[in-house]
Amino acid sequence: MASLRRLPNSPFWIACFTLPDSSRTQRSTKSTDRREAQRIANQFEDASKAGRQGRFIESQARKVIADIYSLANADELPSSTAKDFFVSWLKRKELEAGDKTHARYEGAIERFLDVLGSKAAGQLTHVTHREVAAFRDHYAKTVSANTVNTCLKILRAAFNQAKRDGLIDVNPAERVTFLKRRGEAKRRPFTLDELDRILEVADDEWRGLIVFGIYTGQRLGDLAQLTWNNVDLQRKELRLVTDKTQRRQILPLAAPLVRLVETLPTSDDPAAPLFPRAADTYAKSGHNGRMSKQFHAILVAAGLAKARKYAGTGEGSSVRHEQAELSFHSLRHTATSLLKNAGVSDAVAAEFIGHDSAAVNATYTHIESAALRRAADTMPDVLGGRLAKARG
Repeated sequence: MASLRRLPNSPFWIACFTLPDSSRTQRSTKSTDRREAQRIANQFEDASKAGRQGRFIESQARKVIADIYSLANADELPSSTAKDFFVSWLKRKELEAGDKTHARYEGAIERFLDVLGSKAAGQLTHVTHREVAAFRDHYAKTVSANTVNTCLKILRAAFNQAKRDGLIDVNPAERVTFLKRRGEAKRRPFTLDELDRILEVADDEWRGLIVFGIYTGQRLGDLAQLTWNNVDLQRKELRLVTDKTQRRQILPLAAPLVRLVETLPTSDDPAAPLFPRAADTYAKSGHNGRMSKQFHAILVAAGLAKARKYAGTGEGSSVRHEQAELSFHSLRHTATSLLKNAGVSDAVAAEFIGHDSAAVNATYTHIESAALRRAADTMPDVLGGRLAKARG
């Protein structure tokens, strides 16, 4: 039977009991109440006896630990299966994150649970860095290192919440290193010759999207959702709230962009999209995937990219494609380069494009609209007579 003793310099009772190998040991009950301490000591002894008899299975061990915890703390031991925790974490994030960010979280968690397999139904405490590393390595076969690292960051955030909730002591994802972006091309701006080539092969609607990308630096999804409500030709301004950062942007329209807007088919409905096909494509999918493929086809037609092979070739969506150095996102770099080459400061250029800039945060509390207007006016006319030529 377990017994109790007290140490001179401790307020807690010490349990003395026999281990499964028949040796005696002592463990603190973390209780100052003798009766409660005796009950905890008896739990230790009972668990040890079950171990000696070879019938101390995992579920019993967990129950014993939970009972001891309850006796010592007057509360239930926090516990959760991996799947239950991640489902609960995603529900929390529904309130904290935008729709697209939440969708990104959901995708990462679903893939991780798939890799965990049957272990997802086990206790979260049993998930180790080995499972996280296996997920990283498995996922790296189909997507870029950047995407894998984003998923790893999401897992780290989820496990950190589990630590705060008292479900785990150590974040297993923190022991898993990020992948190096070896062999992945760094996105770069388009040259003027390359812009000429893509504008030459693009149809009217894509030409409009490209010109907006050149002179505003906004993301493809935000441009696809533009309506006539977003454009004020009298003030020569574009007003929008970006999807990714929910940032409110009021951008002056450069003269070449004003000329482009004046060529677009008008509508009596202010809520009508500037780019109807793009708006419809984005509304149906909720992301840029299909439009990005369409833009890649433009790059191929312009001789700036290689055609991709898809289903049935062994080189489809289940196989990782290296990040191309040119994509629609490159137009953000192009806009930034045009501004900086014209002498616009880094802070103003970052504000114009919509970057979260340390320079803006440290140096400016607000970038005056006049500074943004001057920035727009400095941007060169990279279109020349191309719009008139395309209409002809």
